[in-house]
Amino acid sequence: MTYTVIVPKKVRKQLSSLPDKIYARLKTQIAHLADDPRPKGALKLKGLDNSYRIRIGDYRLCYEVKDKELIITLLRCMHRKEVYKDKK
Repeated sequence: MTYTVIVPKKVRKQLSSLPDKIYARLKTQIAHLADDPRPKGALKLKGLDNSYRIRIGDYRLCYEVKDKELIITLLRCMHRKEVYKDKK
């Protein structure tokens, strides 16, 4: 089953501000999420239902999985020092 990946405007802005090399790696990982929403190395985020994060170098991609609807919504993509500061 293939999931639909939703990239909100806020996350698109975060992605566009990243260095090209990191952006290319993230783009590949996002594409793979559609086929495997919980890849090896994905960690469940504490305090958030069905939310996970994957590590891409020094950056973290946080996302929510809705299995019944087959939807993945990206929540944020930021440097590891910034990503957990404000969990909104």
